[in-house]
Amino acid sequence: MKKMFLAAWFFAILSCVPLQQAGKQPFVWEGANVYFLLTDRFSNGNPNNDVNFGRTEKTAVLRGFEGGDLRGVIQKIDEGYFSDLGVNAIWMTPVVEQIHGATNEGTGNTYGFHGYWTKDWTALDPNFGTREDLKELVQKAHKKGIRIVLDAVINHTGPVTPQDSVFPADWVRTSPQCTYDSYRNTTACTLVANLPDILTEHNAPVQLPKMLVVKWKAEGRYEEEIKELEAFFMKTGYPRAPKYYIMKWLADYITDFGIDGYRIDTVKHTNEDVWKEFQKVSQEAFDEYKRKNPNLVLDDSRFFTVGEVYGYGISQKQNYDFGDRKVNYFQNGFGSLINFDFKGDATKSYEETFSKYSQILNSEMKGYSVMNYTTSHDDGSPFDKDRKKTYEAATKLLLSPGISQIYYGDETARSLTIPGAEGDATLRSNMNWIDVVNNVETKKLLAHYQKLGKFRAAHPAVGAGVHQKIASSGQYWFVRSYKEGSAEDKVVVGLDLPKGEKNVNVEGIFPAGTKLRDAYSGKTAQVSDRNHVSVNSEFTIVLLEKE
Repeated sequence: MKKMFLAAWFFAILSCVPLQQAGKQPFVWEGANVYFLLTDRFSNGNPNNDVNFGRTEKTAVLRGFEGGDLRGVIQKIDEGYFSDLGVNAIWMTPVVEQIHGATNEGTGNTYGFHGYWTKDWTALDPNFGTREDLKELVQKAHKKGIRIVLDAVINHTGPVTPQDSVFPADWVRTSPQCTYDSYRNTTACTLVANLPDILTEHNAPVQLPKMLVVKWKAEGRYEEEIKELEAFFMKTGYPRAPKYYIMKWLADYITDFGIDGYRIDTVKHTNEDVWKEFQKVSQEAFDEYKRKNPNLVLDDSRFFTVGEVYGYGISQKQNYDFGDRKVNYFQNGFGSLINFDFKGDATKSYEETFSKYSQILNSEMKGYSVMNYTTSHDDGSPFDKDRKKTYEAATKLLLSPGISQIYYGDETARSLTIPGAEGDATLRSNMNWIDVVNNVETKKLLAHYQKLGKFRAAHPAVGAGVHQKIASSGQYWFVRSYKEGSAEDKVVVGLDLPKGEKNVNVEGIFPAGTKLRDAYSGKTAQVSDRNHVSVNSEFTIVLLEKE
């Protein structure tokens, strides 16, 4: 009996850390390969949930619900689409219940298809799927070593429409509108007209909005919601202020489903202490989930938070400047911020960008990271809007120090210019799955992303290591080295190389006799007695790793 118990215990321990078994490098958020998708635009796995709440009004181009849902994401997880891309984290736009009505600001009707117009934080929007769908999605992703990052909105509710009432005056402000010329004029105001701003700076207790009370009673879950709120406020000692209600509701997605992180929206539009408290609440919820579900735990990583501080760039290091005040968000709850500098830095040479990022991330930013992107859902000036430099975009993004964020369709050259679509709608078209199946050029680009992505995912050195250029006659080679605790990782990369024979001196990096593999071509090589490695391939890229 004792032997059986020990065997069962040993098996349970192994199942908790699937990514750190023999021969595999540990996962580190600082070098993650994140795939960002709009839930409504990625894949329609269940056409039966396409219309809800009477959302049938005609909308402007790409301003309505298109049918994408959690079931569609699950299907792509099952098919291995993300694994083939080397994706080890998926960030999805918010899946909470959106306003039921449409807004019209002069450009035609718009529904909350994007997920940022919350009506009820405690419920999933049926257009996106069910709680059972989300549970299945997280569990299936975890089995493949993929983390799930949801999107958190605490700054504002959804707009007011004939079908959606405004939250009470002790919950939100409806004016003034932000002018963005000072700290206060960025935080204590509404982002745009008709987007009620949560009074996140307030600590005075408030009652639940009557609209939620009526809604929950009609749905038969009022008593359960009240019971959970009582327990939360009793446990934490927080006042019943709006921000703490929302923090509790968002933390439920951690304890109920085991999500691994939050991308946090509109960070600079609230006082920074909000995010410090939210990280604390989220981490406690994550710890609770791990205690209750030890067999579902991937590793001992902390709960991941990445913030959207619009306009922040890695050159600012740890401080964001409002003009009249600087704020360090890394000391207020964030392990990472989205890097708005990268699309500009991607226009520079590989070495200029790589060395700059490595120097900053391993000195002033040590212990933190940035999330790089070339394309996003609300950036109208991406690195390659016309999709003419798709291979360069992939190579620079996936080999740069920091976290990489692939925006859905980057890997398939999904068009970012849609006739009739205005503003950010043109960035949010449906995923071009037909091209993945039928277009030869799409398949070639996808294969490029897959090779680079798998290499990044297999090696924390790529995103979280120290970069150093290797002296070589007229060719560009570099080494990335990572060491943290007992984990060590080294890779050597060559870019813009000639086709055919390629040679590099790896003295001091890999000892003579070391067997190496080029992850791009699949060719193998051995370090010679003179510390040289030769690879003969038809490609201009070499990704050397220990075989």
